[in-house]
Amino acid sequence: MTAPAVLPNELEGISRSQRVELFRDASCNIEKEVLSSLANGQDSHASGTNPGFRVGEIRLPNGDIYSGTLLGNTPEGSGRYVWSDGCTYDGEWRRGMRHGQGKTMWPSGATYEGEYSGGYIYGEGTYTGSDNIIYKGRWKLNRKHGLGCQTYPNGDMFDGSWIQGEIEGHGKYTWANGNTYVGNMKNGKMSGKGTLTWKNGDSYEGNWLDGMMHGYGIYTWNECGYYVGTWTKGLKDGKGTFYPKGCRVPVNDELYINNLRNRGVLPDMRRQNHGSRILHSSSVDMGNMKVGLTRESSGPSSRRNSSEQPHSKNVSLERRWSLEVAIEKFIGHDASGSSGLERSESINDSDLPMLEREYMQGVLISEVVLDRSFSDSSKKAKRRQKKMVRETKKPGEQIIKGHRSYDLMLSLQLGIRYTVGKITPIQKREVRASDFGPRASFWMTFPKEGSRLTPSHPAEDFKWKDYCPMVFRNLREMFKIDAADYMISICGNSALRELSSPGKSGSVFFLSQDDRFMIKTLRKSEVQVLLRMLPNYYHHVRTYENTLITKFFGLHRVKPSSGQKFRFVVMGNMFCTELRIHRRFDLKGSSLGRSTDKIEIDENTTLKDLDLNYSFYLEPSWREALLKQIETDSEFLRTQRIMDYSLLLGVHYRAPQHLRTRASYHRSMAADRLTVLSEEDAQEDDAFNYPEGLVLVQRGGDENSVVVGPHIRGSRLRSTAAGFAEVDLLLPGTARLQIQLGVNMPARAEQNPQEEESKSFREVYDVVLYLGIIDILQEYNMSKKIEHAVKSMQYDSISISAVDPQFYSERFLKFIQTVFPENS
Repeated sequence: MTAPAVLPNELEGISRSQRVELFRDASCNIEKEVLSSLANGQDSHASGTNPGFRVGEIRLPNGDIYSGTLLGNTPEGSGRYVWSDGCTYDGEWRRGMRHGQGKTMWPSGATYEGEYSGGYIYGEGTYTGSDNIIYKGRWKLNRKHGLGCQTYPNGDMFDGSWIQGEIEGHGKYTWANGNTYVGNMKNGKMSGKGTLTWKNGDSYEGNWLDGMMHGYGIYTWNECGYYVGTWTKGLKDGKGTFYPKGCRVPVNDELYINNLRNRGVLPDMRRQNHGSRILHSSSVDMGNMKVGLTRESSGPSSRRNSSEQPHSKNVSLERRWSLEVAIEKFIGHDASGSSGLERSESINDSDLPMLEREYMQGVLISEVVLDRSFSDSSKKAKRRQKKMVRETKKPGEQIIKGHRSYDLMLSLQLGIRYTVGKITPIQKREVRASDFGPRASFWMTFPKEGSRLTPSHPAEDFKWKDYCPMVFRNLREMFKIDAADYMISICGNSALRELSSPGKSGSVFFLSQDDRFMIKTLRKSEVQVLLRMLPNYYHHVRTYENTLITKFFGLHRVKPSSGQKFRFVVMGNMFCTELRIHRRFDLKGSSLGRSTDKIEIDENTTLKDLDLNYSFYLEPSWREALLKQIETDSEFLRTQRIMDYSLLLGVHYRAPQHLRTRASYHRSMAADRLTVLSEEDAQEDDAFNYPEGLVLVQRGGDENSVVVGPHIRGSRLRSTAAGFAEVDLLLPGTARLQIQLGVNMPARAEQNPQEEESKSFREVYDVVLYLGIIDILQEYNMSKKIEHAVKSMQYDSISISAVDPQFYSERFLKFIQTVFPENS
C-alpha cells in the first residue's frame, strides 16, 4: 500500500522498520496490492468486483485498512487509509494515489492538511509538527517549494520562498527578540543583499556571505551615527568613513550611496518592503541560522546579535561579524581609556568629526579626521569610493571556457578523479619497494567520446599517466586528507584558478577552489628528481611529523592528442587560512638578484631576501623547535643533493602598537610576551578587552571551536608562560586557532631601522606567521655547477644561489637565524 512520505521533522522517534514503510514510493499505484489480496481470497466487504464506483473496505495482510469509494479495485474519490503503525490519511484519491484535498496524521502527532497530486504533497498546505513547527505555504513533491511562512517553537518566523525544502532567495526572518532580517538567503544563511535590524534600532544594510557581512555596506548605530565601508567575512576590511549622528553627509557621498542602491550594490528597503514579491529560493530551517551569539546586553559597547546559537564546528568563525561590531564600539583613542563612541552620550553629536578609517580584518590600522567642509568631489576621492565597493578578490585568474588552460584543467580534473577513485577502494597497506620508481605508474587513455572505463568529456583526447599512486595515497592519508574531500576540492564544479609564476622557472600554478591545494607544472628533470628521492622523502615525512618541507599529494602527466606533455605535482597550500596574508617572502640566504623589481607591491607580491626589513621574535621554546626542524629538513635536502630551495614566509599583521587603544594597551602583552589565559578565563573574561592583540589560551576540552590548519600533523606547541601546556591562539573577533610549527604561529615583528634612523622609532607589530620550505626539486647537477663557475667569475661566490648543497645548507640556516633572532 502506498504510504505518505514523512517530513524530516518527524523522523525522530520513528523506528527503523517504520521508516522503511513510510518512505516507500509515494507515487506508486495501489491497485496491484488490492488485486493481489483479492486473488488470495481476502474479503473486501464490498458488493462484487464489477468495474464501477462502489463503497467498500479492504484489509491488507500487513494490517493496513482502506475504507471508502473504489473504481473497480482501485481507490477513487474519497476514502480513509489507516496504516498498521497508526498513520492515517483521510481525503481524495485518484487512480489509487492521494490526489486532491486531504489530511495526513502521523503517530507522533504531526499533521498535514492541504493539496496532494500523484501521491505526493503538492500545492497549498499546512504542516504542523510534533515540536509545534508550523509551515503554511506551497509544496512540491513532499517538500516546501515556493512561497511559505514557517513559525518556529521559539517564536521565530520566516516568511519567504523555498525550493525543495530549503530557504534560498528573498525573504524576511523575524527573531522572537525583535531582530529582523530582510533580504536574500542561500543555504540557510544570509547571502547577497539584505538588511539586518536589531530591536534597539541598530542596522546593517549591505552585502552578506554565509551569514556574515561581506562586501560593501552601511552599519548604522541608533545612538551615534553610521559607518560606510567594506567587510570581509564579517570583519571590516579596507577603507571606510564614519559619520557621527547629526552630521550632514556630503552631497557627493549621499548621491553615491543612492546610486549604489539603484545599481543593486546596496539593498533598497523601499523595494524590499513593497508588496512582498518574493522570488523562489531555498535552505535549512532558519531556527539554526548562523548569524551570531546568544547573549545580549544593553550596553552599546557589548551589544551582540541574539539569534540562536549555531551548531557548527567553527563557532568562532561563524560569529566573527558580531564580535567585530562590538569591537568597533570599543575602539577609540581617548586618554581616559574609554572609546570615542562610548562617550557619545556625554558629547554633543555635532562636535564629533567625520573619520576616515582603514581596517585589516577587523583591526583598525589608521584613522584620519576629516574636516567638516570636506567634499569628495575630486577624481581621486571618487576612485577611492569605487574601489571600496569592489570585494577583495582571491588571487589568480579563474579558468573558464575559452581560457588558454581550460582543456588542460578538464584533463587534469578527469585524471585525478579517475586516479583517486581507482586507488581508494584498494585495501590500505604499507608501501613496498615496488611502489616506488618510474615503473610504479600506469597509463590511461581518455577519448573525447568516452570508453568503457572513462567518461565522455568536452576536452580533446588525452593520455593520462599516474606516478606511484599507492605512495601518494598513503601520503594523503598520513596528512588526514579524505579522498572525497580531495576530489571535490580539485575536481568539483568550481573551476581552478591560474596563478602567475612568482619565480624564474616558468612553471604554471593552479589553485583549487577552496585554496587547500596547489598544482604546479614540472620539468621532466624535476619529475625525475622527485621519483629518485621519493623513498627517502616518504621516510622523512613519516619520521618527522612537524617537517616544514613541501607536502606532495600526487604526481601526474597529461599528454593531449595534439599537444605537448604536461607534468604536474599536487601540493598542500601553506597559505590556506582564514587570516589574510598581508606579506609573503621567499627567503634563500643569498643576495644576488634577491629583491623584487615591482614598483607596486600588494598582498600577492612575493618579496625576497633584500626586501625583508623585519625581525620576528618567537617564544624561545618555539624558536628553538623551529630552527631545529629547519636544520633537520635542510640536512635531509643536503643528503639528496638538493639546493636552491627557500623558506616561504607568510605574515598576517595585526594592529601596530601605536594604534592600539589605551584600554587594550594596559591589558596587552609586555614587549616580549603574549597574554596567556586559562580555559576558564577565556570563557569568563570579556574577549572584547583584547580587540587588537594576540592572546594565548590553554587548550580546553571543546575542540569544535578551534580552527585547525590544513595538512596538519604532529603535536601542538606548548608555551612556557602557560606552564609548558598546549595553547591555542585567540584572535578576538576572528577565531581561535590551533598553533603548530609553521602554522598559526604568533610572533612580534620589529622593523629593522636604517643606519640613519633611531631605534626608538622602530615599528612593532603583532603578527601571525605561516612558513614552509619550498622548491625542493632542484639538484646540484652539471648545469648548476657551470652556472656557479660562470657567476663566481662575475660576482662574489657567497652571494649567488647556485652553490654546493653543503654550503647552501649552512648559509641558509645562518640567514634564517637572523630572521628569527633570540628574544632578548
